[in-house]
Amino acid sequence: MKKIIILISLLLTLIVLGWIAFSLSNKDGVTDSEYIEFAVKDTNSVTKIIISDAFSNKFTLVRNGNDWTDENGGCILQSSAHYILEALGNISLKGYLSEKSHKQFIKLMSASHTKVEIFQDGEWTKTWYIGPSSQDHNGQIMMLETAEDGKSANPVMMQIKGMTGIIEPRFFADPRKWACTKIFELEMEQIASVDVKYAKEGFRNFHLDAKGNRYSLTQNGQKVSQVDTMNIYRYLQGYKKIHFELANYELSKKQCDSLKRTTPFCVLTVKEKQGKTTKLRMFKITSKEPQRNEFGEMENMDMNKFWCELPSGELVKCQYFVFNPLIMGHVFFPGMEAKFPQEFKLAN
Repeated sequence: MKKIIILISLLLTLIVLGWIAFSLSNKDGVTDSEYIEFAVKDTNSVTKIIISDAFSNKFTLVRNGNDWTDENGGCILQSSAHYILEALGNISLKGYLSEKSHKQFIKLMSASHTKVEIFQDGEWTKTWYIGPSSQDHNGQIMMLETAEDGKSANPVMMQIKGMTGIIEPRFFADPRKWACTKIFELEMEQIASVDVKYAKEGFRNFHLDAKGNRYSLTQNGQKVSQVDTMNIYRYLQGYKKIHFELANYELSKKQCDSLKRTTPFCVLTVKEKQGKTTKLRMFKITSKEPQRNEFGEMENMDMNKFWCELPSGELVKCQYFVFNPLIMGHVFFPGMEAKFPQEFKLAN
């Protein structure tokens, strides 16, 4: 009888202990393991990612075959999308926070955090809430919300396996940082014509036409003599990879509108054989200190960068180093210099 009583007592003790363990593991409805299941095991199943930041910016990435686009199908930086997928697949637990710090971090994250909504096969599955960096700046304080378990009650420290540094910089919602910098990516066979016009230096204007395998070059409507066909090929090959340097982080809308109303120093128009036309309007940037121009004269203009209005109307910063081979025709076609002012000939 005593043995039976002992067995029953042990059984009841085990049941009570089991219930306590179960209650603790399910405190606030989320288990310890569920606190840290940030990783996406199959990143190929990710079809959409929505990033929202503390500055009311919101950006949506959408998978389109093997590439990623914005929500309207527009081009975005593929490398940045890759870094995000890498983080989704390789995130892991760095450590738990002390109970005393929970309240502090929850308060911080309620005031400022980056929200990352993850969709797999078209369905929302989980959301990351990215807070401040860990004390050693090799991890991030984060919270998780999933479709199955809801939002975790307390934050944890997370990291990306095999990498040092914080996670948050990979997840930005400013559309300007996502914009493709590509302007031209053309083979010379795709180009039907190129037209370059200068507002104040008309002697530098030129127009190049392609008709089949034959090319014609004119300077202000007059045929340029002694044009080497190989130099035409070299010039057109310059359109293979042309990018702008920076999106506009400086000018307000009012300043942009004001700049666009001024006369551009150069207008480059490229027509493709498939019918697309790209027109770029270029504006000089005023500098605080005088700089030496290509004529050897000093003027208050930035000699390294200029503003460029894209066909979309967006203003971006470009480098002269990148565009000079496209807009300075005499570099490839010396015959143009016959109609240049004498002082320009001497300067070159």
